[in-house]
Amino acid sequence: MNEQQIPQKNYKKAPFKTIHRRILIALILGQISCGYALGISGTGFSLAQNYLHLTDFWVGLLGAGSLIGLAGSAVMGKLADSIGRRGLLMINMYIFFAVLSLAQLVTTNPWLLFIIRIAIGLMIAIDYTVGNSLLVEWLPEQEAGKRQSRLIFYWAIGFVCSYFAGILIRGFGSATWQIILASSVVPSLITALYCSVCRVPASPSWLASQGQKEQAQRLIHKHIGRRFGLPKQLLRRKRDPEKITWRVVFNKQYRRRTIVGGLFYACQAFAFFGISIFLPILLKGLKLGNDQLSGVMYNACVMAGVLVGMALFNHLSRRAFLVGHLLLAALALMIIIVNPGHQAFFQLGCFAIFSVVLSAGLVLDYPYPTELFDIKVRATGVGTVITISRIGAASGTFLLPVLTNLGGSNLAMLVCAIILLIGGIGCLFFAPETSPK
Repeated sequence: MNEQQIPQKNYKKAPFKTIHRRILIALILGQISCGYALGISGTGFSLAQNYLHLTDFWVGLLGAGSLIGLAGSAVMGKLADSIGRRGLLMINMYIFFAVLSLAQLVTTNPWLLFIIRIAIGLMIAIDYTVGNSLLVEWLPEQEAGKRQSRLIFYWAIGFVCSYFAGILIRGFGSATWQIILASSVVPSLITALYCSVCRVPASPSWLASQGQKEQAQRLIHKHIGRRFGLPKQLLRRKRDPEKITWRVVFNKQYRRRTIVGGLFYACQAFAFFGISIFLPILLKGLKLGNDQLSGVMYNACVMAGVLVGMALFNHLSRRAFLVGHLLLAALALMIIIVNPGHQAFFQLGCFAIFSVVLSAGLVLDYPYPTELFDIKVRATGVGTVITISRIGAASGTFLLPVLTNLGGSNLAMLVCAIILLIGGIGCLFFAPETSPK
């Protein structure tokens, strides 16, 4: 009797083991690094404005560079569905940080900086799409959604740490902004070294979907035990694997899911990244008192919001959570806009509520898009959704300095509120429910 004839339990029903922890730690470190690299751009380029005499157009464009690069998630997702997850995940941290982060030290040319930021965003796209697909394909079914929803907490740690790093890194004169940008090399090298020492295995489900069932079985036996194997539906698949194209995620079966995933993610990202990355510019316009203290409060609320979202994740349906956080965040911004004469304390309170509510919804960013697609098209689907979302994120980041300069902070917040409202209403009518039964 060969290995495939031995009765085995589905490896997705195995208990949480060392291999799961190893992959999870790699993803956690990657999320901290990605959050830091994205967040540090706002502080770095806001300071660079004093030395490079950048226009609002260039400040917004450079801040949005890595988010524009993240639009390459669809390319990375398709590549991962074609050649596998492991190889891409292993190399991206070294290229992303060791080379690209440090390259920011040796140029002050805006065009070169813009290209470097786009390249960094492309490397982050690998971690977002490939890392999440690999994680959900290895983790036990009962653990996948819960563990995925917590990844955003670690991303937020990196994002918030970048704000404090930007405040603390001083004393390098005209090179200070370059040191701030290049500081992303520290968390990323830690991640790269971990991934090299604790090698991340390939995805058994992906191998099986490509017809490599024996190799997938050996991988499961090695890391989980001989009592476990591939699920029956993958063992029974006899035909050659389909070639996945981007058209697939826009066919009748997946179209609605792709559009809804992209809509919610893009609208949320427009407001979150636009406000968070260029927080110093927005706070000056709001005149809430001590800008630095207000910034610390905002980032504390971001962390609090993520914790609130994690607590609510298993108690609210995905649809209710999705729609509710977008509409409530829009409402909080509208209250600030229509009551400009209120005391700073009231305005600050509304801004805190906005940041907590919107940040709570970040918990959906990883599990919901993954749940929208089956394994055959998951990396392509998630990559496409992230690409759409990064268009929103890059637009918000690019426009916030421009809008603030044109009509003050209220105009910038009004545009963010309208975008959130569009996302909330769209999801109310079209978002599918993906909560586990």
